[in-house]
Amino acid sequence: MKELNDILKTKANLSLPQATVINIFHSSIWIKDDFLLQLKPYDLSLEQFNVLRILRGQKGNAINLQDIQERMISKMSNTTRLVDKLIKKKFVKRTICKTNRRKVEILITDLGLETLEIVDPIIDETEKNITKNLTQEELTQLNTLLIKLKNK
Repeated sequence: MKELNDILKTKANLSLPQATVINIFHSSIWIKDDFLLQLKPYDLSLEQFNVLRILRGQKGNAINLQDIQERMISKMSNTTRLVDKLIKKKFVKRTICKTNRRKVEILITDLGLETLEIVDPIIDETEKNITKNLTQEELTQLNTLLIKLKNK
């Protein structure tokens, strides 16, 4: 726990559950900041990047806002606002469903796909950099523990 106390610049005697949760929060912010730094030159937030990857996964098929929201990593994201910003950047386009005119569908544009082609290797390298101090076995164990932590 000394390492965590040094990072937090505290002498507090944290309980193990406290230290664990604080460490997860701290690690999450550290990772997020690293990704944001890499995405900044492309004028993308993490949530916008997530939407673009979801849309690319549709392989040219349209998807509605509700389905995008369900697939988002951060469920608190305002998907409508994110999509509006991506439309302004010409990364996605909005269309009206041919079979149900009340249904709005979203498609990734060629510019969105081209941007992902540029950003993907940068993100891959960032992920490798973030996890470089862990072995394959440790990465597997960490993933197992994080999933176990979320099972209520």
